[in-house]
Amino acid sequence: MAFDIRENLKKLPDRPGVYLHKDDAGRIIYVGKAISLRNRVRQYFQSPERLDPKTRAMVSHIAEFEYITTGSEMEALILENNLIKKYTPQYNIMLRDDKTYPYIKVTVRDQWPRLLKTRKVESDGSRYFGPYTDVTSVNQIIEFLTDAFALKRCKAVKFPENVRPCLHYHLGRCQGICVDKGDPVRYRKDIDQVIAILEGKNKELVTQLQGEMERASENLLFEEAAVYRDRINAVKAIAEKQRVSISAPAEMDLILTAEGKGRSHGIVFFVRGGKLSGRESFPLPPEAPGDREEMTAAFLKQYYADTNLIPKEILVEVDLPEQELLEDWLSGLRGSHVKLLRPQRGEKKALMELARRDVIQMLTYLDEKAKNEEEKAAGCNRTLRELFGEILPEKGLRAEAYDISHLAGTDTVGAMVVFRDGKPMKKDYRRFRIRTEASGDDEAAMTEVLYRRMKRALTGDPGFTELPHLLLIDGGGPQVRGVEQVLLALDAAAAKGHFVTGGAPGPEGAAPAGAQMQTGAPGRLSAIPVVGMVKDSHHRSRALYFRGEEFVLTERPLLFSFIGAIQEEVHRFAIEYQRGLRQKKLQKSQLEQIPGVGEKRRNALLLHYGSIEAIAAADAAEMAALPGMTREVAENIKKHFQNVIVKSNK
Repeated sequence: MAFDIRENLKKLPDRPGVYLHKDDAGRIIYVGKAISLRNRVRQYFQSPERLDPKTRAMVSHIAEFEYITTGSEMEALILENNLIKKYTPQYNIMLRDDKTYPYIKVTVRDQWPRLLKTRKVESDGSRYFGPYTDVTSVNQIIEFLTDAFALKRCKAVKFPENVRPCLHYHLGRCQGICVDKGDPVRYRKDIDQVIAILEGKNKELVTQLQGEMERASENLLFEEAAVYRDRINAVKAIAEKQRVSISAPAEMDLILTAEGKGRSHGIVFFVRGGKLSGRESFPLPPEAPGDREEMTAAFLKQYYADTNLIPKEILVEVDLPEQELLEDWLSGLRGSHVKLLRPQRGEKKALMELARRDVIQMLTYLDEKAKNEEEKAAGCNRTLRELFGEILPEKGLRAEAYDISHLAGTDTVGAMVVFRDGKPMKKDYRRFRIRTEASGDDEAAMTEVLYRRMKRALTGDPGFTELPHLLLIDGGGPQVRGVEQVLLALDAAAAKGHFVTGGAPGPEGAAPAGAQMQTGAPGRLSAIPVVGMVKDSHHRSRALYFRGEEFVLTERPLLFSFIGAIQEEVHRFAIEYQRGLRQKKLQKSQLEQIPGVGEKRRNALLLHYGSIEAIAAADAAEMAALPGMTREVAENIKKHFQNVIVKSNK
């Protein structure tokens, strides 16, 4: 029975919730939230002339809708964000999760904190600074500060007896923590000064360091004075790498959206300690409905839903709809109050104008970059359609690539990576540990992985709901034919009703059931093109295998680049997983060689210390105090690793 939009509009409740618009193929094309589902959803189906052009274009593709009621508007906002990430609808603003800007991490919770470069911000108690747009500057800043303050460089938490210090200690670039030369009080003071530099408090620190240098010189402590001199130089060098703005609060973000030629952009500027430390920009879908205010609010929600670095104050250029709700949501994420402000005068207004001028200058570059990426994706998709059929979409093409990894037939694993229009979707990556006798047999392992992946889609597993338009398999004819047989078998099983593939909207606060078959109809897995990625003798992409024919990639440059990138990515992902499993296995076997250490004690030790190295360096009395441990077993562990160290030094 066809979905009657007019009849279903009458059934909408006057309650908060989330609505999902679908096209005639059942794909979710837009997700929105509402204080009143009845009032909000009806607005889309009023007289077309009352809608803006973008909304009118989206509504023309709506064939049906679903909704999920929630207990409050805040619950609706959170659910809306989660569903947008899950289904990546065509008309929603959806930010890529493959950000590449680095941060500087200070591991302040460690006894001897270190400075690290990272591209991942975690809730681990460390201090993060950034992001920085210049990777070279980040490396130089870490090098300057680590050298100037003689900070710890190594990963080790504890050190075995009679350890030899590294070269950095002999060169005066490390305080000698491994040989008990470090002073915890002095070291913590140094870390506080490093944090002050990263916060932009350079003037006060330079004044303090100059005073210390002069004091040391007056007392003829020239080596100590030279240390302060080097630190002053490091502070000044770092200050030159930071772009100075006007005087502003120590912690603030600026959110702007801008219209380019056929493309909108979302831009975030980061102000830390009166310094404009960096910016990030994101291309936004040109077809996303709504005015500038709605676009800014949607961009803000998507951006801060995926970061732990939420400042106390966020400046915007427009009045945002539901501003109080957004402030409450941001405050909940941060754990303290967050203020959204549209400045009208003074320094903050001037700061926004400065950022706007910068955006105008960068629009040309952003437009060209986005256009080039779109043209590459369109060209690649066009070539794929020519080779493998018009079943593939012109836009939004989801390609899944698979690879198998093992070590001499042991610890066999499978990896799945996902690309949409040539861009990696890392949240959709999946890993599989081969469970059957297929271990070591690449062809059998590949069919097992594809069977498990597709079966979980058919049974409604939320992590596998969206099906691919294209399957890329590492290998040639045997691997491809094996996967095709799996898809045919699953189709036959689905036709007999062995899998649940549809349903009504789910319970409140849950995603609707039945959304899993977005790509193709239920029972049509075998319609997905299965393509083999054939390598040459140097393990590089050479050709694609499809239905008994090979297509040479060197004749198709765009496709050659895309297949090479996706093949390297899936190979990397598989190798990393396989190595990780092997390392855990080695750790387990090494510990279980020790008398008195079984599975429970092994797991307790690894959970407490984190690595074999840390266990080897631990004190026997400390280990004996752990739950389930005894003094005798702790002494056995200590003796075991002392013997290992002695043997390795011979």
